[in-house]
Amino acid sequence: MNRKELTEIHSDFLIMGSGLAGLYAAIYASKFGKVTLLTKSTIEESNSFWAQGGIAAAIDPEDSTWFHIEDTLRAGRGLCNTNAVEILVEEGKDRVMDLIALGMEFDMGESGLELGLEGGHTKRRVLHAGGTSTGREMVRFLISAVENNPAITKFENTGVIKFLSDNKRCFGALALDQDFKPYSILSKSTILATGGASALYKRTTNPKGSIGEGIALSYQAGAEITDMEFVQFHPTAFYSEQGESFLISEAIRGEGAYLLNSEGKRFMTEYSELAELAPRDVVSRSIFLEMKNTGENNVYLDLRHLESDYIKNHFSNIHRYCLNFGVDITADLVPVAPAAHYTIGGVRTGLQGETNIKGLFACGEVACTGVHGANRLASNSLLECVVFAKRAVDGAIQILNDDSAYSTGSAEVDIDYFKFEYSQSQLLLGCKKDISQALNRYVGILRNREGVLNAIGEIEKISKLLGEFSGYYQLKLKMVLDVSLLIARASLIREESRGVHIREDYPDQNEEWKIHSVYKKGKEPIFVGV
Repeated sequence: MNRKELTEIHSDFLIMGSGLAGLYAAIYASKFGKVTLLTKSTIEESNSFWAQGGIAAAIDPEDSTWFHIEDTLRAGRGLCNTNAVEILVEEGKDRVMDLIALGMEFDMGESGLELGLEGGHTKRRVLHAGGTSTGREMVRFLISAVENNPAITKFENTGVIKFLSDNKRCFGALALDQDFKPYSILSKSTILATGGASALYKRTTNPKGSIGEGIALSYQAGAEITDMEFVQFHPTAFYSEQGESFLISEAIRGEGAYLLNSEGKRFMTEYSELAELAPRDVVSRSIFLEMKNTGENNVYLDLRHLESDYIKNHFSNIHRYCLNFGVDITADLVPVAPAAHYTIGGVRTGLQGETNIKGLFACGEVACTGVHGANRLASNSLLECVVFAKRAVDGAIQILNDDSAYSTGSAEVDIDYFKFEYSQSQLLLGCKKDISQALNRYVGILRNREGVLNAIGEIEKISKLLGEFSGYYQLKLKMVLDVSLLIARASLIREESRGVHIREDYPDQNEEWKIHSVYKKGKEPIFVGV
């Protein structure tokens, strides 16, 4: 391939990702300029689309933003950025009301909006749409707005393989579509909304494409990455011997479901006074310890004491999914076990999505403002998407008139990036499988120094195979290696247990570790206070 085969595109805003953050950012940015929206799969495949939880907002007269802020800070175990939390909660109310004004329909009860209760929340404040299909309904609502917007050009099945960057300024990105057609997209601003990295783990609730490529691309371009040791495991993912897994919403426990061990005993009351409604880190750890004590691979959710018609109506998709495995959630115990669910760390940003690379912004799960601290409160993720997507666009608007935006300078295009050998695809899949097994085995819910060092050793051994790859597939493997090692090395360095990061050899929370770890390519990690 030669340079002439590159299709060059100019844009005011390049937005990567078609989850809730990316779609919301695209719609808002379209008011101010030309938007190019890229997604490496279809526009409907994202973590947001599969999100069963709702969106939390303190809109009930008996609730207040103060209560929501307190719940978020408590869940974050001392590592939250308080300013980010206040913005999330206070502006979140406005963003939810904006969506309603635009026509987004949330579930209604007899006295108005139906508000659910989830783990870690002290008030009913979680809005749902379509029962446990909130993410899907919100994404579909925004997709329709994107499809009808002439200022937005979308490219599906088109993945970014490298930023156009000189480590100081981002000028856009190089991308390939599903037919390996190459694009050079020059943009005044690049907004990352690519989601997290939990699909790097063998057992996960995420779509298979959620392997942290946005984090890797940013790291390779010189952006700061922070808090990668904090990977949240959802407590209740469906368990089957065949390895099939899907999320069983937190809202089910909010409506009164119990957790039972293999002996049929309710156990959460022994771990927390909040029982099944404790924050996710507590519930996941408790389930893990019960499984370890009994030698079983799962525990059970018990909904048999709840009104069956209500459960079928409010959790219809979960009821349907479980029936496919011969489990009736209204009559049978539901086998569940924790699974990697949410990347709390990510690309380090300020409160307007800005990174240390000029022109590069990030929002949603790929970003880390510090809003979640060491443990995310349930249903704050969709809220984060809409609040910080708008703020990222507001930040990007400020550089729209920068004349240097399209001047790529030293960010030259290397056409070797577009070379590919189909024979390398299977080898890549094998490497990814080995990495996911290492993360699952050694960098899961409970960690220790010996195990994490084993994971690092296994991943570094795989990195020596990079020379057997070329072009596109070499870049893809490098992304997986970079993110996996960021997770493992950060887990090794933090010698305490805090939130979702639990060290067997350092079981206590340590005030000396009330800091954030920050990583930059080619540099030693630095530590920043809260």
